[in-house]
Amino acid sequence: MAAVLELRDVGVRFGSFDAVDGVSLSVHAGEIVGLIGPNGAGKTVTFNVVSGLQKPTRGRVLLDGRDVTGVATATRTRLGLARTFQVVQLFGGMTVLENVMVAGHRFTRSGTVSDALWLPWRGRALREARERALACLEYVGLAHLADVDAGSLPVGQARLVELARALCLKPRVLLLDEPASGLDPGETGELVELLGRIRAALGCAMLLVEHDMGVVMPLCDHVVVMNFGKVLGAGSPAEVRDDADVLEAYLGTVG
Repeated sequence: MAAVLELRDVGVRFGSFDAVDGVSLSVHAGEIVGLIGPNGAGKTVTFNVVSGLQKPTRGRVLLDGRDVTGVATATRTRLGLARTFQVVQLFGGMTVLENVMVAGHRFTRSGTVSDALWLPWRGRALREARERALACLEYVGLAHLADVDAGSLPVGQARLVELARALCLKPRVLLLDEPASGLDPGETGELVELLGRIRAALGCAMLLVEHDMGVVMPLCDHVVVMNFGKVLGAGSPAEVRDDADVLEAYLGTVG
């Protein structure tokens, strides 16, 4: 089966420093791949290369076999790439529903002219965007908070709103940047269960950066370990857990 997302020998150099050095990985449809490593290992830079926020010095990024290395972030989104962030990116002063509907506008025909003239499809487009957003909120268990100001939410619920917004984009590949950051153990367990349900129901691929091994080990099919910008090891969660080099560099330091 062809990979839905593939990195080939990706490198990012800042001056004389190689933040990412020859990273290759692939993610297949319905597969969850974890990207782990100590702070400063190059995980976030790699993530930014995938999403288009960082231009690589060398290497290629392929989405469904298409080279998107030089393609803008917005275009990658239209091609089926969606992302959440380590620091939650919600619009304060807008409701939870409005925050999710922002993503739904990708599928509408609404624009400046149709807005001004109130053309027939504008109303339909807004209704469709609202229905799609509500369905995504229902899926993550937050439909009852649709009319709440998103800026008032605790971090656990805010992360779920961001996840609902990403799902509203109908992603082929979902990038999750430390999705369990700031969550308590109960919320973390619920997140693992939810991501498993999303994979089973939607079949979308997921690439996640995460420090919490309580998320990575039960959830991921494959784990890639980075250290000093390079891939230190890769394999199943069990193989990575038992790798001596990985234990020395990272997992052995986790209490």
